[in-house]
Amino acid sequence: MTTLLNDKLGTLKTNVKGYVVLPDDPRYDEVREIWNAMIDRRPAVIVQCAEASDIAVAIAWARENGVEISIRGAGHNIAGNAVCDNGIMIDLSTMKNVRIDAPKKRAYVEPGATLSDFDSSAQVHGLATPVGINSTTGIAGLTIGGGFGWLTRKYGLTIDNLISAEVITADGNKIRTSENENPDLFWAIRGGGGNFGVVTEFEFQLHPVGPEVLAGLIVFPFSQAKQVLTQYRNFVESAPKELNVWVVLRKAPPLPFLPESVHGKEVIILPVFYVGDIAEGEKLIEPLRSFGDAYGEHIGTQPYIEWQQAFDPLLIKGARNYWKSHNFTELRDGALDVLVEFAGKLPSQACEIFIGCIAGASNCVSADATAYRHRDAKFVLNVHGRWDEAAHDVMCIAWAREFFQASAPYASAGTYVNFMTEEEGNRVVAAYGANYERLVQIKKRYDPENIFHLNQNIKP
Repeated sequence: MTTLLNDKLGTLKTNVKGYVVLPDDPRYDEVREIWNAMIDRRPAVIVQCAEASDIAVAIAWARENGVEISIRGAGHNIAGNAVCDNGIMIDLSTMKNVRIDAPKKRAYVEPGATLSDFDSSAQVHGLATPVGINSTTGIAGLTIGGGFGWLTRKYGLTIDNLISAEVITADGNKIRTSENENPDLFWAIRGGGGNFGVVTEFEFQLHPVGPEVLAGLIVFPFSQAKQVLTQYRNFVESAPKELNVWVVLRKAPPLPFLPESVHGKEVIILPVFYVGDIAEGEKLIEPLRSFGDAYGEHIGTQPYIEWQQAFDPLLIKGARNYWKSHNFTELRDGALDVLVEFAGKLPSQACEIFIGCIAGASNCVSADATAYRHRDAKFVLNVHGRWDEAAHDVMCIAWAREFFQASAPYASAGTYVNFMTEEEGNRVVAAYGANYERLVQIKKRYDPENIFHLNQNIKP
C-alpha cells in the first residue's frame, strides 16, 4: 500500500506540520505500538499531528486516496482501534497541551494528553475532574466513551463535566460544540465514542480536590471473599458520595505491607478513596476493617496524583489483554457467588475481576441527556484478562468469556463501551439502548460515509 501511495505522499508531507512516519522509518514500530500487545497492525502511513490542522489534512488525504482511517490518542483502548492495517493512522499522541484557568475552574485539554498530564496540571491549583484510575490512559478515548473513576460518585462521569469540545468532522470542518452550539453533536460525543469526528480540544469543569486525599488498600484472605463482598454491598448503599470503595479480586502482587507468604495467593482487595476532611474520612472507613481478618492494609493521607498512579505498575504496556464487562444496578447473592467462583480459578498472575462503584452523581442525570444512557448503573464490573504469553491466549480468553456468561443473568442493561473488545460489535446497540436511533441520525449527518468506523461502530 505504501508503494502504491508513494507518488501521493509528497502532498501529505508538504501540508502536514507534524511528522509523516512510513514503514521504513526507524521509529515506525515504536509509533504504531499501543497498550494492548494482542494488537499488531501495520499502517501504511502514520501522521503524527502537531496541531489540529494536521488532522483535517490527513482526513482529506485519506478520503481522496480511498485509504482507511484510524485515530490514535494515547493508544490505551482495549479493542485496539487506534491502529489499522494498510491505512493511515492519525496519531494525536504528541498533542498533549493542558491549559488550566484556575479562577474559572476550567481545563482545556488536547486529545493526546494522558490522565497524568491532565491531573498534574490541574493539581497545581488543587483542582481535578472525574477521570479513570490508570494515569497512562488517554483523556480523549476515556471521555468520548463516558469516563469514570474515584471522583465519579461525587462529581459524575467524565462526560458530565465536559463543557465544550472542538471537533473536526469527516468533511474536514472544525466545529465548536456545547449545550448551545451544535448541541446534537455535543450530545453524541458524550458517550458515543469516535463515531462523529476527532475531538481536538476538551473543555472540562474542575472541582476542588486535594492536593491531599485519604486513600489506600485493605487486603483480605480469599477464603473470606463472600463475607467481605456481602458487607461491602451493604456498606456502599449508605456511604456518602465523597467516599468510594471498589473491589478487586486477584492474586496478591508483592505489596510491601503484605507478608511474603501472601504474595501470589488469591486475595480480595478493597481500594478506598475519600475526598474531603481527612478526620471525617478516617471515621467513615473504620467499619471496612471489620469485614474480615485482613492480611494487611496501607491507608493514609497522600497526594491525589500519587493515588491516581497507584495502579499503574499492574497496567503497564506490553501485556496481552482481553476484557469483558457488565453493568449492575445491584449486587445480588448469585452475582457474588459467581465472582467468588471465577476469582478462585484465575488463569494468570495478572488476571483480575474488579467492581467499580459509580453510584451517586451520575445516577442523577437523565438517561437521554447524553449518548451514554445507563444512568441506573451503580456498579461496573470488568473481567480483566491479562497475561504475557501468546500461548496462554485460549485459556485466558475462555476464562473471561465463561465468567461473562455466568454473571450475565445478574447484570443490568447495557455495557460500558470503553471496556468492549473488538469482537463485540454485536453489543453496540445494547450499549446505547433507546439512545441508539438518535445516534444513527447524528451519524448520518456528520459522517454519512462512515469514514470513522474503527470504533464501536454506529452505522449511518
